[in-house]
Amino acid sequence: MNQLITYEDFTSVQELQAGATKLFLAAAKKRKFYRVMRNRQALGVIIPNNLWDSLLEDMEAFSSPNYLKRIALARKTKKFISSTEAKRRLGIK
Repeated sequence: MNQLITYEDFTSVQELQAGATKLFLAAAKKRKFYRVMRNRQALGVIIPNNLWDSLLEDMEAFSSPNYLKRIALARKTKKFISSTEAKRRLGIK
């Protein structure tokens, strides 16, 4: 899994004004987001819908008390499984 920062690219206000649709499409294709800059100052972020939906899903999970409780309990246990076993249990090849 990559850190979120690896999904970041930069663009200028001028590039945004010249082609917002083009930037959104490029971001969606690359699964990246663009930090919009002006004179070396960050103004905001362009996030394609596919990445935004994924981020919302993660934020929703982390706002769940039950989910957080299960994470805390799992961290307290000393029982671990291998990544191979985790993939098998989840049906991932």
